[in-house]
Amino acid sequence: ECEEGDMDALTAVSGSGPAYCFYLAEAMIEAGINLGLPPNDAAKMTAATLKGAMVLLESQSLSAEELRRKVTSPGGTTEAAIKVLDDHSVKQIIIQAVAAAAQRSKELSG
Repeated sequence: ECEEGDMDALTAVSGSGPAYCFYLAEAMIEAGINLGLPPNDAAKMTAATLKGAMVLLESQSLSAEELRRKVTSPGGTTEAAIKVLDDHSVKQIIIQAVAAAAQRSKELSG
């Protein structure tokens, strides 16, 4: 249940959310293939990785940011990847994309 005034935000986050996850999975699978993994292996590893990460997010009392920091070793491979994401403002782009979905939901309902 939710408040009527939260519907556009809920639509943007939860209703459209699976597509955002699939979009990330597409990119991870493509990257794995580009790095030489067989497509089926890249897809299976990506699905298992995302599933495991979401189980942790649901089961831990830590925020997504805290969990990310815990698995990002200083000077390591994950930090190198996060730096590229941050250098390209990926977090801000995702925030803008979700806001665009909320705006479109508002337009469609009005």
